[in-house]
Amino acid sequence: MTANFPIYLLVMAGVTYLIRMLPLTIFRKEIKSTFVKSFLHYVPFAVLGAMTIPDVLYSTGDMRTATVGLVAAGAAVLAAQGILLLF
Repeated sequence: MTANFPIYLLVMAGVTYLIRMLPLTIFRKEIKSTFVKSFLHYVPFAVLGAMTIPDVLYSTGDMRTATVGLVAAGAAVLAAQGILLLF
């Protein structure tokens, strides 16, 4: 280990604390704007998609098979919701 490890640890702890604390201090009042509420409602889904889709496309090493897998997974989700009727 290096001598800088405690500094790195303190910086990481401070950044983590700030990320979790700032929204609580900035947004003390209830958000009344319907646009902002609807935007914040979809943020977790967008972030999950942005993190997951690239991993799915590069999971097999071949873009063709990864794309087929992604389409098959999407079709399975749509079929489970009754949106896509396969048979």
